[in-house]
Amino acid sequence: MTAPGSGVTARRWRSRRSAAVAGILFGVLLVAALAMMRVAVAGESLEQLEADPRRQTLIRTALNLVPFAGIAFLWFIGVVRDQLGEVEDRLFSTVFLGSGLLFLGMLFQGAVTVTSLVEMIPGERLDAGIWTFGRGATEALVSVYAMRMAAVFTLSVSTVALRTAAVPRWVPFSGYAVALVLLLVAGTQKWAQLLFPAWVLVLSIAILLTPARGRPAEPPRPG
Repeated sequence: MTAPGSGVTARRWRSRRSAAVAGILFGVLLVAALAMMRVAVAGESLEQLEADPRRQTLIRTALNLVPFAGIAFLWFIGVVRDQLGEVEDRLFSTVFLGSGLLFLGMLFQGAVTVTSLVEMIPGERLDAGIWTFGRGATEALVSVYAMRMAAVFTLSVSTVALRTAAVPRWVPFSGYAVALVLLLVAGTQKWAQLLFPAWVLVLSIAILLTPARGRPAEPPRPG
């Protein structure tokens, strides 16, 4: 007969594996989307973008990856919270959840704005003023605000990971470094934004490879 704890352990390992797979998918998809977007719009004027269908296709491909990255990120958040269980710290859990959802919401809003701009490129419906405004708004939303929320998310996850010893200590310490970079230079150094999905990718691989710890036993209730 199977021991009672073995089923729980197996279920928790499946949950850890789900979190790892979701984080890996998010990291790969968002790195690809951000890299393609940076390559497509780097130093390009509206006239150059209108004359280059390949860059337009690259932007559309990147935008199509964003929703799937968001789905994977939501799954990652949910499974990580389930893994914390009884050892969950309410303060850091609230910051973790709130910053993650804010990051995702602003990322989606930026993607919607860019999608609208790209759809207006053919013909004479998009002038330089609208393009400048839309691009500036998207850059501020994603590069400044979303990346600050990503930094807060990284700080909270790193702190919880360090307290619970869920992954090797170098992973949360590297998270602190990534959060510092995102807070200070992500708004000006665009390629630094790739550090966030890359760190989630590293964290997810560490979760997948680190053996699961058992949940702490609940204290006996008074009769």
